[in-house]
Amino acid sequence: MHSKGDARRETPLGRVHGVALYVGSVLGSGILLLPALVAERAGPASLLAWGLMSVAILPLALTMALLAARYPGGGGVAAFARKAFGPAAGAATGWLFLLATPIGGPLAAWIGAAYATAAFGLPPNAAVGLTAAILLVAFIANLLGFKGAGGLQVAVVGGIAAILLLALLAALPHLDPRQFTPFAPHGWIGVGQAMALTFWCFVGWEAVTHLSGGFRNPRRDLVPAVLWAAAIIGVLYLGTALVTVGTGSYGPGKTEAGLVQVAQVALGPAAGWLIGIVALFCATATVNAYAGAAAHLARALAESNAAPRILARSFARRDVPIGGLLALLAGWAVVFVLLVADPEAIRRLIALPTANYLALYLLGAAAGIRLAERRAERGLAAAALATCALVFPFLGWSGLYPASIVASVFAARRWLGPSARHRHRPPAAAFRR
Repeated sequence: MHSKGDARRETPLGRVHGVALYVGSVLGSGILLLPALVAERAGPASLLAWGLMSVAILPLALTMALLAARYPGGGGVAAFARKAFGPAAGAATGWLFLLATPIGGPLAAWIGAAYATAAFGLPPNAAVGLTAAILLVAFIANLLGFKGAGGLQVAVVGGIAAILLLALLAALPHLDPRQFTPFAPHGWIGVGQAMALTFWCFVGWEAVTHLSGGFRNPRRDLVPAVLWAAAIIGVLYLGTALVTVGTGSYGPGKTEAGLVQVAQVALGPAAGWLIGIVALFCATATVNAYAGAAAHLARALAESNAAPRILARSFARRDVPIGGLLALLAGWAVVFVLLVADPEAIRRLIALPTANYLALYLLGAAAGIRLAERRAERGLAAAALATCALVFPFLGWSGLYPASIVASVFAARRWLGPSARHRHRPPAAAFRR
């Protein structure tokens, strides 16, 4: 059995790895659809939404990095919430993440498949088969174990970042100034709603907290890594939004493949194929990573009596949480059927996991205030809490989804009584620190 020091020598992650991991966690399939979808909601003023969110997200990203540096090897936001507010808050936070993945997984797969379909010139119904294939590959990969999934995801997203930068630079000469007027056709309410949508593209800061124990010096490396990553991500998102608006690559019949159209304008037809291939790999890596995280979290919640015991079932030989994977597959199947029946449902469904992640960050920021050791750290956490609180009302009815999850967890604990609460123990997989 290796000690914590031995584990760190075996996986000596440094600052460059941290930048890559943060970029890989945050920069996902949302960049394929969201710039065009947000432009639909706010017009050219969507650029303002992207810029504001890129800055507003910094206190949240820094709060997550500071907590991870202080408690390396922890269980993410659920562990922070548990340490700050107790087991019930930790369980509720865990369920927020767990119930976002059955929706977010098929959406990420559908976005990648839709892009590939448009880029390859396939019939529209080909997206159905490609979506199913992405989900199946992710499920099988996690059945076999996903030891190399993190490295694969970083490599794939690094490739997509390079291709995006090439496409953005090539598209700049094709910008049409007429596309930027009127600047705010839907008013400031549209900008607020656009900011709520952009939050989907800035989730993932919590993912590296699960890997913080593998850094040589998390206190030294994580904060600079998150600052570099935030700058890279902000440039890519804002640049993509700029060329999407400037080339008019959004609106009816365009939004679903806006980035493909931008690339084709800049680099010709072959660029669409390239982005289609990268989109498939990006979606597969994203779904694979979050599937594994959700399945292991489901097992951890079950082991701590915060979820049905069936979710604790595992293939011990490979440490595969089969109970969580099968439950996740069932959730994927339901959302997949909804998307097949009504592809436009993606515009409504995407708000649900976004709302969950926003609620997750609200709890994480509140935990940051409670656990802060310095006034500056408390100020960052308070700014993060204020940002999330300001964005949350713009989610509209979708905000009831995380609220109902938190209420259900607390109600279940109250209904089960003191004996069930006393049986609660922090599972090693989720709350080790």
